[in-house]
Amino acid sequence: MKLTRSQTVAFGAGAVGKDMVYALSASYVMYFYQDILGLSATFVGLILMIARVFDALNDPFMGILVAKTRTRWGRFRPWLISGTVLNALVLYALFAAPQVSGTGLMVYFAVVYILWGVTYTMMDIPYWSMIPAVTQTPKDRENLSVVGRTCAGIGSAVIQVGTLLAVNALGAGNERTGFARIALIVGVVFVLAEIFCCAKVREHDGERMETSSVGEMFRALFRNDQAMITVLAILMINGALYLTSNLVIYFFKYDFGGAGWMGSYTLFTTVGGACQIVGMMVIYPLLHRKLGNTSLFKVALTMAMAGYGLILAVCFLGLGSNIILLCLCGALVFAANGILTVLTTVFLSSSVDYGQLKTGRREESVIFSMQTFVVKAASGVAVFITGIGLDMIGLVGDSSETGAVVAQSAGTIMGLRLLMTILPILGLTVAFVFFARKFTLTDERVQEIADTLRAGKTGQPDA
Repeated sequence: MKLTRSQTVAFGAGAVGKDMVYALSASYVMYFYQDILGLSATFVGLILMIARVFDALNDPFMGILVAKTRTRWGRFRPWLISGTVLNALVLYALFAAPQVSGTGLMVYFAVVYILWGVTYTMMDIPYWSMIPAVTQTPKDRENLSVVGRTCAGIGSAVIQVGTLLAVNALGAGNERTGFARIALIVGVVFVLAEIFCCAKVREHDGERMETSSVGEMFRALFRNDQAMITVLAILMINGALYLTSNLVIYFFKYDFGGAGWMGSYTLFTTVGGACQIVGMMVIYPLLHRKLGNTSLFKVALTMAMAGYGLILAVCFLGLGSNIILLCLCGALVFAANGILTVLTTVFLSSSVDYGQLKTGRREESVIFSMQTFVVKAASGVAVFITGIGLDMIGLVGDSSETGAVVAQSAGTIMGLRLLMTILPILGLTVAFVFFARKFTLTDERVQEIADTLRAGKTGQPDA
C-alpha cells in the first residue's frame, strides 16, 4: 500500500506534538525546579537522570508489550491515545507544583517526573513502531522516518523559541504561574495532534510484528558493529545538545544579563531553531550528494565544535553581551545539529541492511528502538552533569519576580561558560574519533550492500 500525503502530514503532526512536550520537559524542568522553586540542582539532576535512564530501559519492554497487543483498533493506536492523554495530564502536574517546599516538594517532583517518563514511553514507542506497519515500501518507510525526525525538530524548536516569552506573558511576570499555563496549552496541542495522527495513519490488516526477548534485542544490536558506532554518535551528539539546552538559559540570565535577557534568550533560540530546521531541510539535501554522507557527517561535527569554540572565544574577548555575535556562533551549532539528526537516522537505516548481510536477519525494529533509548539516556546523563555542574560552580538560583537578577561571582560565570562549551566539544570529539576510525558504511558501500541484498545474498561475513 502506497503512503498517502495525508498520512505523511498526520504522522508529521504527531511528531510535532510529542516533541513539543518532550522539549518542554527536557529544557525547562531543571530551570523550573532549581531556579524558580529552589531545589538543589544536584538533586534535580539526579532524579532526572534516574527517571530518564529508567525510562530508557523500559523502552524494549514497552516495544514487546505493544507487539503482543491485539485490539479492534490495532496494536499502536490504543497505546498512542491512552499514553498521550495520561502524559498530557502528568505534564501539567509537573509544572503546576503545589505550594510545598523542602522534603514535600522533593517527593512530589520525584514521583511526578517518573510518572511523566513512564507515560511518555507509552505513546513514544508505539508512535515510531508504526512505521513498518503503515507502509511496506522501503523508500516510503525511509521518507516517513525522515519526516518524523524533521517534524520532531520543528516541535522542539517551537518550544525553544517561544516558551520564556509565553511564560512571561501568560504569568504576567510570575514564572511559576506562566509555566503551569504553558504546560496546559502544550498538553492540549499534544492531545489534538496525536488524535489527528491516529485518525489518519492506519495499520495494514494482517501486518505481523515479530517479538523478541530483551536479551535478544540487545544481542542483535551488539552483533552489528556499524549500528553500535551510530548509537555511540547519537549518544555523544544528543548529550552535547542537551547540555546546551539546559545551560543556555542560565547563561543568558546570569552572564548575558540585563533587563531584556528573556528577549535575547528567545532571539538566540529562535535563530537556533530556524538553523536546525534549515540544516535538516536545506543544507543536508544540498550537500549530501556532493560530499557523501560520511564526509558531510564529519563536516557537521566540525561545524558544531567550531561554533562552541567561537561562543567561548566571544565571551573571553568581552563580547558576550553582543547578541548578534552569539547568534552567528550558535547558528553553526544548531545548523550542524540539524544535519547530524538526519544523518544518524540515515546511518541507522544503512546499518539495518549491513546487519542483514552479515547475519541474514533484518533487525529493523531493534536498531531503531535503540535510537529512542539512547536519546533518553543521553538526556538523563546530560541533565545530571548539568545539576552537579551548577552546584560545583556555586550558582545561586533566583526565584524573585521583581528587581535585579541575583549577581553571580566571576568564578561562577567562568564555570558556566566552560560547562556550556568545553563539555559539548569533548563529547563531539569522541563521536568524531570513533566515527572516523570505525564507521565503514560509505555511500558506495551502502549501495553495494543494497545490490547484494536485492540479489538474495544474505548471512555472509562482511568483507
